[in-house]
This record gives sequence, structure tokens and C-alpha cells, in this order.
Amino acid sequence: MDRDKSLREQFLFFAALLAGLGYVFWSIWSDVQNAAPGSLTFLPFLFLALALLIALGFEFVNGFHDTANAVATVIYTNSLPAHFAVVWSGFWNFFGVLVSSGAVAFGIISLLPVELILNVGSGAGMAMVFALLIAAIIWNLGTWYLGLPASSSHTLIGSIIGVGVANQLIQGKSGVSGVDWDQAATVGYALLLSPVVGFVAAGLLLLSMKVLVKNPALYREPKAHKAPPWWIRGMLVLTCTGVSFAHGSNDGQKGMGLIMLILIGIVPTTYALNRAVAPAEVAQFRALAQLTQQVLLKTAPAAAPVADPRQVLTVYVRDRELSPETVPALAQVAAEVGATVADHASLGQVPAAAVHNMRNDMYLASETIRLMLKTKTPAFDVETREDLAAFKRSLDQATKFIPLWVKVAVAIALGLGTMVGWKRIVVTVGSKIGKTHLTYAQGGAAEFVAMGTIFAADIYGLPVSTTHVLSSGVAGTMAANRSGLQWSTVRNLAMAWVLTLPVAIMLSGSIYILLRQFI
Repeated sequence: MDRDKSLREQFLFFAALLAGLGYVFWSIWSDVQNAAPGSLTFLPFLFLALALLIALGFEFVNGFHDTANAVATVIYTNSLPAHFAVVWSGFWNFFGVLVSSGAVAFGIISLLPVELILNVGSGAGMAMVFALLIAAIIWNLGTWYLGLPASSSHTLIGSIIGVGVANQLIQGKSGVSGVDWDQAATVGYALLLSPVVGFVAAGLLLLSMKVLVKNPALYREPKAHKAPPWWIRGMLVLTCTGVSFAHGSNDGQKGMGLIMLILIGIVPTTYALNRAVAPAEVAQFRALAQLTQQVLLKTAPAAAPVADPRQVLTVYVRDRELSPETVPALAQVAAEVGATVADHASLGQVPAAAVHNMRNDMYLASETIRLMLKTKTPAFDVETREDLAAFKRSLDQATKFIPLWVKVAVAIALGLGTMVGWKRIVVTVGSKIGKTHLTYAQGGAAEFVAMGTIFAADIYGLPVSTTHVLSSGVAGTMAANRSGLQWSTVRNLAMAWVLTLPVAIMLSGSIYILLRQFI
């Protein structure tokens, strides 16, 4: 019976895997044929397939870690059978990925060195993508094998920093200039504070429940192989569902942004610009580009034309230092982008030769406006700031998009990863953090806090670690309940938390330098 069940699960796994891969490559081929028939030959297609498999491999391994945390409490409280819980979590991860906004995905991309983003199709650009993905996969697999719930988010951020530093060192520059440290600090604060929030909030929630909800069944150890009362079971399943959905809508985006970089680098004609933008919105874009040029020139009326406006904006985005040429350069780029779009009724009609440069111009203009609005330098008046913000939204609509098939592919990879590797992490979270068995109230409090924290981070476009939030939440409930903590496990979790960033930095930097010798 067990053998038949195992064979059935293996069949479903490989059927889903083959169906997902088939859908991905059929979607790419269809998109390319619609955009530029014959532009993707066999060797580039093979290279694209390899790059996508590595990117989806990262999400697959991400499923080992992060999604497994969502099912730990329902499994250890007997609220759902293990295999059903994994499938249930996978479904809600899938749905969360599908409805995600993309804000986290492009927030991650903005950490990368601007010159590599603009030239992602070059050898250096491809080495960047491969290095940070391979480094993240190596560390995630290693910590999973040891049963340590390390953070995939932490790992990816460290990999990005490592590539940025290594890229600058190769060019003979200071390593610190290769990373957007302001954005890295924002992301870092979210990653560092979320476990503290999880520990404190889950502990306080458990104590509040003890005061407000007097039912002793909530605070007892679950009976072996016996499901809890329906209302407790419903609460735990609901929080598991919420964490799974929130995880998909937040963590699932990390791979999406990298997949889009791969697509833009290898098949820019098809994916560099959002061909789905409606003609009416293209007309609005032209008007906003013209308005932006006018309002910027009013702030610098005596400025002479800039010889190389793109280089000026690139230096500004990289170094965060405003020069007298920055505003005139932005006005020139806005005017040129608007003029190019004015010749076409839709973005899909932009000639293949012009697509890559147009996307780069749009990206530079968007990032320049983002930094100006964030730093409030120059000190534009309110109306000018509103006009710039409107133009930025229009630029982002044209360049920061994620096709449906990318979301589907990432969702499938996450779900399949959970199905394969869930058990190691579930055992750690469910039985090795505290000295006593997880109670219904502890599981519900930890899951509820994790769900709320991830949803809040998703709203603000910040990546957080499901692993750290939930495992620290479980630890917080154990501390609040005076159940005692298994300090050997806590120590290992803390070591993984502390070591993840420096190890990922060194791994990705080394791999990037190695790949640059061959690519």
C-alpha cells in the first residue's frame, strides 16, 4: 500500500515537473515568435534553457526551506496529514505567486550594480546572474542537508552584495562602490528585525491568548495521531494557509526578478519592453515624457545640452552624487524616449534594434527619479515631484512587468521543492526548538505572527525571511510559555543566521570572478 502511494506521488511529481517545463518553453517560443520570428536560434535557446533551469532550481531549493516552515505547525499538531498539508501549502503558495505585485522582485534587482543591469546580456551580466544563483543554491542546499532553517532571502541578498563588490574589484575600483548600500540597508533592516518581531510578537500573542481564551485544550500537548477539535484545527489550517499565501506573494518574487533579467539579456526584443501596454497608455506616456522634459528644463533654464546624458545618469544612479548635469541629462533622456515612442502606436511596434537601448533609457530615467524623490535632492516643488512620480509610474509599467508564465513556473518550482524536501526543516521547527511538544496555541500564535509580518513586508515591497520569522516565533512562544528552549538548536540557528550573509558574499564573489575568466 505504502509502495503504491509512493509510486503515485512520484508519478504526480514528475508529471507536474514535465508539464511545468513544457509550459515554460512553449510560452517562451510563442512569445518570441509573436515578437520577432526567427530571432531565437538553437544555441541561444539552449543557453536560455540552462539559465532558466538554474533560476528555477533556486526557487525549488527555496521550497525546501521556506515553504516547509508553513506546514510545520499543522503537521506537529495533527491538524492535517503531512502529505495533504504539503499539497495544500503548495496550492496557496501557487496562488500567492500569481497575485504578487512584483514590487519585491524589482526591489531586489535594484540592489545589483547598475552597469551590469544595463548590460545584462553581456558576459559580465550573465556571469552576475549565474554567480548569485549558484551561490544561493549551494548555501541553501548545505543548510537544508543539516536541517537548519537558513534564510533564502538572506542568502540571495548576500550573493548580490558579493557580485557587486567583486565586479568593482575586477575593475580596480573600491569594492564598496559596487552596491546600492542604501537599498541594501533597507532590505537588511527588514531581514534583521523580522525575527525579533516574530519572537516578541508571538510570545505576547500567546500570553494574551492565555488571558482571553481560557480553554485548556489549547495549551496541552496534542495527542498522538489524533486531530484537534474542529475550531482549533480550523484556526491552525487558516494560519498555515495565510503563511503559504504570504510566502508565495513575497518570497516567490525573488526568483521572478532574476528570471526577467535572464530573459532581457538573452531575448531582449521579446521581454525588454512590456508589449501588453495598451495604445491609450502609450499615448499618455508620450505626454508625460514631454511634460517631464518641460518641468525639468524650467528648473535648469540655462543648462547646456549634455554630451552623454546616459553616462551622467549611470554615474548618478551608481554613486548617488548629484552633479549640475544630472537634471539636464534626465530631461534629455525623457525627451528622447518620448520621441522614440511617439513614432509608434504601441511598444510592440518598436524596432528590434531599438528595444534594448530604449529599455535602458527607461530604466535609468526611472531609477534617477526614484533617487531624486527619495533624497529630495534637488528640492523640486510639489507639482514637479508629482509630475516626476507620474512619469516614473509610466516608465515602470513599460519595463517592470512579469509575464504570467514566469509566475506559474516559479510557483510550480516552489511547490515541488516543498514536496521533496519538507521533512528536515519541519522536524527542526516542530520538535527541536523547544523542550516540549508544540501546542495548538503556540503553533497558531507563531503562524499568525508570521503571516502578518510577511503580508506587511509585501505591502511595502520588502523581502523578509519566512524561515526566520516563523522559527523565531516558535521560540518566542516556548519562552513565553516557560517551556524551555533547546539551546543547541537555537545556537545552530543563530550561527546559520550570522554566517549566511558573509558566506554568500564570499561564495558569489568567488564564483563571479571565476566565471568572468570564461564568459
